[in-house]
Amino acid sequence: MQKTNRLALAVLALLGSTAAFAQSSVTLYGRVNTTVERQEVGNVKTTGLVDNSSRFGFKGTEDLGGGLKAGFQLESGFNSDTGASAATFFGRQSEVNLSGGFGTVRLGNFFPESYYATADYISMHNHDTGSSADALYYDPVWFGALGTKNKIGYRSPTFGGLVVDAAVILHEKAANTRNKNGYDLAANYNLGALSLGAGYSSVDSNYQAALRGLYTFGNFTVGAYYQRNKDANQLLASGAGTRDTFRLSGMYAMGASEFHVNVGRAGEYKNINDSDATQYTLGYNYNLSKRTKVYGYYTRVSNSSGARYMLNNAATPSGSDFSSVAVGVRHNF
Repeated sequence: MQKTNRLALAVLALLGSTAAFAQSSVTLYGRVNTTVERQEVGNVKTTGLVDNSSRFGFKGTEDLGGGLKAGFQLESGFNSDTGASAATFFGRQSEVNLSGGFGTVRLGNFFPESYYATADYISMHNHDTGSSADALYYDPVWFGALGTKNKIGYRSPTFGGLVVDAAVILHEKAANTRNKNGYDLAANYNLGALSLGAGYSSVDSNYQAALRGLYTFGNFTVGAYYQRNKDANQLLASGAGTRDTFRLSGMYAMGASEFHVNVGRAGEYKNINDSDATQYTLGYNYNLSKRTKVYGYYTRVSNSSGARYMLNNAATPSGSDFSSVAVGVRHNF
């Protein structure tokens, strides 16, 4: 009898846990993206294996009833070429949120939605990662002192194809940061084949503002963004001033094949002579499945004598150029 009672209790416990799981879900996801590259920085040539923003994460939701849901997302980057984990384990994303008819309230660490609404949206080749990533786009919140942490965000419901995001990034008086909060705004408006976006972010007197469009017709997709940004003395000792940047991208899809081309141009900062640069990429993707592709590309950044885009080594002289020939494999799971 005791064994029967224990069995009954175990079955009831299992049924109870199943009922609880029916109210919620947790998903493991990720991407492994690796290239073999021949890079040239100035006159220095290297051949090696390069990680392209590989990551894994967990996300989940719980139905709280009455249209209210709780959710979370934790995402960690790692180097696919060495297996090394990120210095901050969930540095890519760590948020909890509540959503309902009112929209979504987000708390934690997440990338600026202004970037996703503009630069990232038109980066159709290799997901704006690796050496072919957009080297010219600038965000004072993301790349500046505050980073992406300590954020309070809100996402609106969809109104006739329009979604608006807003966030405040709290400085919390951290060391080596200015005593100002950061702000991020984004809007996405989808009209079928045409999609429009806008983004704005600021910290103190530093700001960026960008507009984006993407249009698909037949096998062709074309996109573009324009950005204006300003860096004050707090970020650059020279007080760089304002700068204008644009990028054009195009894709032709034919069966499993995709042909990509994009070109970007960053103008001179007002107070830094010869600080302009041009970047272009030619790429080809072959989709083996919905989750796996092989690809190749050639990318080049041509710096004027006062520019340092993609020159990560301080010993490399300003005005040096960067280029890479790469082949790679990307797998989503």
